[in-house]
Amino acid sequence: METFLNYIPYILMGLPMTFLLLGGGLALGFGIGLPLAMGHVYGSTPIRRIIDFYVWFFRGTPLIVLLFLFYWGVFPALGIPLDAVSTSIIVLGLRSGAYQSQIFRGAFRSVPEGQYIAARAIGMGKYQAIFSIIVPQVLRIAIPPWSNEYAGVLKDTAICFSLGVLEALRRTSYVAIAINEALLPYIFVGFLYLVLTYAGTGVLNRIYERVKIPGLVGRL
Repeated sequence: METFLNYIPYILMGLPMTFLLLGGGLALGFGIGLPLAMGHVYGSTPIRRIIDFYVWFFRGTPLIVLLFLFYWGVFPALGIPLDAVSTSIIVLGLRSGAYQSQIFRGAFRSVPEGQYIAARAIGMGKYQAIFSIIVPQVLRIAIPPWSNEYAGVLKDTAICFSLGVLEALRRTSYVAIAINEALLPYIFVGFLYLVLTYAGTGVLNRIYERVKIPGLVGRL
């Protein structure tokens, strides 16, 4: 027990990398997911089919397969030399973008269509109506399901250890080997992920309570 306690700071040193993967993946996923949702709601049939394929592929393929595919296959084939951390952030973002597109699509559907029609009737252009009237409401409606995506991506960061990324779980595995004891290190890191999950979702829920629109609830 005492030996394990000496290694706790070493495990905690992996948190900045975990936060980097989490923040990068969510930010990239947001940048992908919102336009995809808009394209699916307001785009033509061919655009919707392309988006459906993207979502089907990235939601249906295991994350570890995507990591290996892009790290060992796609990026080398394209002549793009990326390290494990950059690859992990990109893959997390591409996958999160597929999930976030569904979150935002449900939020778009929750905004009454009459608001868009009214905005066009008073002279707003299509994109002006979308970005000025619809999107601000969508972002607020999407907070509760988006908090679930935060939790999902946080847990997905642990899988990036398969590429050698030195995040919290990877460090925990080294500690388990060093002290020849797996139970305590993995209980500790599991508790760590629980704390981060509930802290983050709790903050997002409090934000939602402040900005929510009465009568509008997101739906998938």
